Amino acid sequence: MATTAYDIIKRPIITEQSMEQTEMKRYTFEVAKTANKIEIAKAIEEIFGVKVAKVNTLNMQGKAKRMGNRPAGRRASWKKAMVTLTADSKSIEFFEGMV
Repeated sequence: MATTAYDIIKRPIITEQSMEQTEMKRYTFEVAKTANKIEIAKAIEEIFGVKVAKVNTLNMQGKAKRMGNRPAGRRASWKKAMVTLTADSKSIEFFEGMV
């Protein structure tokens, strides 16, 4: 099965902390759990037309949550990627209006 760039990059993560990082050309995304740093970098370059300098990844553990008086359920675990762009690269416009 061939994976596209859109299968690898699931969604951007919009938080106060991630918005502060955009000034330093650092963007945060939720990515496929099976994706590696090279695949993530290629997918970002393909989707947004930018140059990626560095990719950091974290596996985020799903939180335990209660569902009424039932035994606790669990949110899904997921993978987060922080992508740093090169100094001469253009910024990702998607994040511009959020700041």
